[in-house]
Amino acid sequence: MSSPVRRSESRQSVATVAVGRRREGGRGRGTSASSVEASFLEMQSRAGNRATTAAVQRARGADKGKGKGKATDEAAGGGSGRGDGANGGKKRKDYRDRIASLLDRFKKNLEPIDTWIKGAQTPANAGFTQQAAVTANEGLKHSAAASGTSAASGNLLTEAAGTVVSGMDAYKSMKDARKNGHGAEHHTANKRAKTKGTDAVVGAAGSGAYSAAIAKEVTKIQKAADAAVASEASGVASAAVAGMKSVRSVFRVGGAARKYKKVKELGDPQLVHAASLARLNESREHADWAAAEAYVALDSYWKQEGEGRLELIGEAVDAAWEAMGEARDAAEALQRAEKDVERLGTVQGYAKKKQLTKIGKETIGGALGESTKAAAGVVTAVAAGTAGLASNPVGWGLAGAGAGLVLGVTLYKALRAATKRYEEVRHPEVWAKEGETPEEAASRKESLQHALKFWKKVSKGERAAMAREIYALAAGPDIAGSGGTTEEMRQSGMSLLIALKSGPADHKLDQEAWVASLNDPSKTAGWIKEIAEQLASG
Repeated sequence: MSSPVRRSESRQSVATVAVGRRREGGRGRGTSASSVEASFLEMQSRAGNRATTAAVQRARGADKGKGKGKATDEAAGGGSGRGDGANGGKKRKDYRDRIASLLDRFKKNLEPIDTWIKGAQTPANAGFTQQAAVTANEGLKHSAAASGTSAASGNLLTEAAGTVVSGMDAYKSMKDARKNGHGAEHHTANKRAKTKGTDAVVGAAGSGAYSAAIAKEVTKIQKAADAAVASEASGVASAAVAGMKSVRSVFRVGGAARKYKKVKELGDPQLVHAASLARLNESREHADWAAAEAYVALDSYWKQEGEGRLELIGEAVDAAWEAMGEARDAAEALQRAEKDVERLGTVQGYAKKKQLTKIGKETIGGALGESTKAAAGVVTAVAAGTAGLASNPVGWGLAGAGAGLVLGVTLYKALRAATKRYEEVRHPEVWAKEGETPEEAASRKESLQHALKFWKKVSKGERAAMAREIYALAAGPDIAGSGGTTEEMRQSGMSLLIALKSGPADHKLDQEAWVASLNDPSKTAGWIKEIAEQLASG
């Protein structure tokens, strides 16, 4: 995969063959093949092919520089060919990582095309197919089939690439989970392995469904006798895959709802910690009174006369200094506790908002959108077996409705991600780590360019900042910035972790070992990553 894809003069796309056949057939039948619908469908097919080719070349071009750098490093390190097993294993691992990186970049370049196909081209094809069936327009029917072949091919390419990437990611995460054995890093890797493994299974099923869709459209183009059978099989396959995705979304909604309920059960931090704040305030008042009394005593010693006066004044000064220190410490403890209560309320609100957002997205785009698409597949299969190929307008309507729901959620996610990418470089100080000097803010033009890089993840956003806040509240006294946290507040932070499915049982640890891991500075990065993952998932 080192050279760009070049089209061969001797190979023609299915769409070209279809158009040629349609023109020949049209001249023989006297039917016009230059209708607006046919032209639109031909344009769709060609645009999809060109966009897919461009995506392939972009992905290869991005990996080309990495490959050159890797080759340079190997040349600099010497290549005697006598490398031991460790070096060979490392090279194989690097090679796998490069392949996974290339495929992931390739998939992300294809995703905008795939979104357009699913949300616009596929429903439009279904509408034109319905119109062709009603009007008995063979030219339009063949053009719709050619465009459908192009659409299904694009879907298949994206789905197949995603399936391979998910499988490789699941395998790597599984190895990481075994390597860590227990703790936050084990739980993060194990959860990712399960998620990516499920994605790989669903992706494989989706690839099969798109293959069936291609076969269906090709049989229409070729006027094959088994076109109805192929259409029926494609409808059943698409219904099954959409049903799988819908069921998975239902489970995700259930998980997010349970998380939301557990976080909500923790209660309002202002009410939960009202008693502890009252005790700290009372301690502060007592310390202030003690300091005031110490200064009154000191003032009285200054007014006294006689032997031993200086010694009494010295003792009074020491007592006043100590009382003032205790008053200052009590005031700082109260101020820190009030700030922590406010932080706890903020992170709890954020955790609930994330779960509600997930419930909404999975319900609309998954449970409703995919189930509607599944119903459309069933209707298509029934129509193919009884009333002709896609001649039932109900299937067209359901397909369009399902695609609209899924497309709406996809566009919402894309817009949110673009906004976050813009903010992380335009206003880096907003979510910077405490005590860290933020990076220089990018210009508006540079920020917009970064926002359009849809293949990049947001690395410095609100979720990462909230994960750091939660960890700071639950962490032990040996963690920088957590030494002044009260025991009551630390227990609340731990309770929030348990509600987010990051408790001892989730990490395969007993309570004592789990608490010790929260107080281990070497595990800080793993904990923050784990909390960020749990905030995003159900």
